[in-house]
Amino acid sequence: MSQPVIIKSNRYGLNLILDPHVPFQELLGHITNKFLESENFFKNARMAISFEGRILTREEEHQIVDTISQNTSIYVVCIIDNDEIREQFTKERVEQCLAEPREPDEPDNTGRFFKGTLRSGQVLECETSIVIFGDVNPGAKIISTGNIVVLGGLKGAAYAGAAGDENCFVVALDMNPVQIKIGNIIGRSEDKGILASIRERKKVAAEPQVATVSDGHILIEPITKNTLNNI
Repeated sequence: MSQPVIIKSNRYGLNLILDPHVPFQELLGHITNKFLESENFFKNARMAISFEGRILTREEEHQIVDTISQNTSIYVVCIIDNDEIREQFTKERVEQCLAEPREPDEPDNTGRFFKGTLRSGQVLECETSIVIFGDVNPGAKIISTGNIVVLGGLKGAAYAGAAGDENCFVVALDMNPVQIKIGNIIGRSEDKGILASIRERKKVAAEPQVATVSDGHILIEPITKNTLNNI
């Protein structure tokens, strides 16, 4: 593995992908550092946690949970293993914490909220739509199976509809990405350059924009009532 610990977000909480070759005590240190780096993303969150890539004993799992609890404000309500919930309290308590009531056959409009700045080298992955309260700096990347909304500057890379859904969209208050990908469609870098040069020539302040797929291409346009009705 290129990194001893990788954190991925899913609809229930977090999945930790762990290097099987790193000594466990050393791994705990990497987990601590990883969560301290991501503290702003998961502040005061209540979530389930799962593990991948390494076989852990029950004691090791609880040591990891204790490490996360002691170094962050995250509250781990349960451990999920191979779709089977292992109880820390009671099964009823877990179901109450993790249940997401919705009407039958209704589309899944759930999403996650993260507060903070994504810096160069950081990758945030999510199995729902994402709203970022902050900037996405050059060298940072957001990957979402749903939509991406950046309430700040998008200057890194954004990949919406990661499961292949080209009906997803990317919104940013300041749209100046290195790359945008929606479904299997990748935005052309020359398009970004044209937008940036026009803004610079006219000395126009950044305005909220939305990126969607249109006729097999990424279309970036200002947010208006009409564009909102079409996404």
